[in-house]
Amino acid sequence: MRNWVIKAFLALLADSTNAERPGYTKTEQMVDNTFESLFKKAEKKRIIIATFASNISRVQQIINCAVRYGRKVALSGRSMLNVMGIAVEMGYLQVPDGVLIDIDLLNRYPREKVVLITTGSQGEPMSALTRMAFADHRKVEVGPEDFIIISARPIPGNEKTVGAVVDELLKRGCEVIYESMYEVHVSGHACQEELKIIQGITKPKFFIPFHGEQKHLRKNADIAISMGMDPSHVYIGDIGDVLELNQDYMKKLTSVPAGRILVDGLGVGDVGSIVLRDRKHLAEDGLIVVVCTIDDNGQVVAGPDVVSRGFVYVREAEPLIDEAKKRVLAALESCSEHHIHDWGTLKTRIKDELSRFLYERTRRSPMILPIIMEV
Repeated sequence: MRNWVIKAFLALLADSTNAERPGYTKTEQMVDNTFESLFKKAEKKRIIIATFASNISRVQQIINCAVRYGRKVALSGRSMLNVMGIAVEMGYLQVPDGVLIDIDLLNRYPREKVVLITTGSQGEPMSALTRMAFADHRKVEVGPEDFIIISARPIPGNEKTVGAVVDELLKRGCEVIYESMYEVHVSGHACQEELKIIQGITKPKFFIPFHGEQKHLRKNADIAISMGMDPSHVYIGDIGDVLELNQDYMKKLTSVPAGRILVDGLGVGDVGSIVLRDRKHLAEDGLIVVVCTIDDNGQVVAGPDVVSRGFVYVREAEPLIDEAKKRVLAALESCSEHHIHDWGTLKTRIKDELSRFLYERTRRSPMILPIIMEV
């Protein structure tokens, strides 16, 4: 008889998405059965199914069902086309000859004879399903003759975007099926009992839960501790954290810069939080530009002129603008009386006075940009 030796692992990093869910994750067979019934229900309509491009087995289920019901299959979405192309090449996706058609040929077949598999199950702004919902897709127009299945559960935080897409599809007369209505999706993440099995098999010395919100990470850590893990050997990290691990200890080192890198035009990573804050401010409240000319003694010789962009339409708000000019002029005269000629202070006084006045009158706080010229 062979003697088996089970060794404990140094560290386990485990997905935490379903750590709050008791029991086991359901099998894909449930989705198979649901697809079967929905294909029967939609026998007179075109079927559009949105799912994750990475879920090759789900796409295989859809193709199998389409073949049984004599439907052609088209793909939409760049990631869907790329992933499925590689999956076919490597033999992970089995597609009978003649089943897969180009999306450009979609309208050449009766609507009840086609299935369109698309991206956009999370309501991503530029995804194929979102563009269909908002009539922005160049090749597919949806309407009352479409039966749309969203075969995915909204990732925490995406509920609003998915809801917005569903609403737009319903407005166009589509029949929309999503996860809470039928079992059109089972999670690809482990539930509590499966997480316990992983802990029992690996017996790690250290445990680092990841992939999930803080509540999911904490729950996964609690599961590990309930299985006998030393609480001091569990680490819940943040983006940029660096850990040093060996047989004796787990130590947090100095964090490194990490997170999202913003790309704007030709610049990569050069748009920081301050720039984004200013853009958000401009988008929400608009801009007021104050232009005036002063002499060496601080006396106003021209202006002030007030220009509004995205705040109020000047011709329809002349009393407000005239009063704003008076407030700016008063602020500059006050500075002149107190022999204040520093441009930085002058601009600050203008911004403070104008900001206070505009908020009192409009309950809005536009960005104020003073421009002072000296002659």
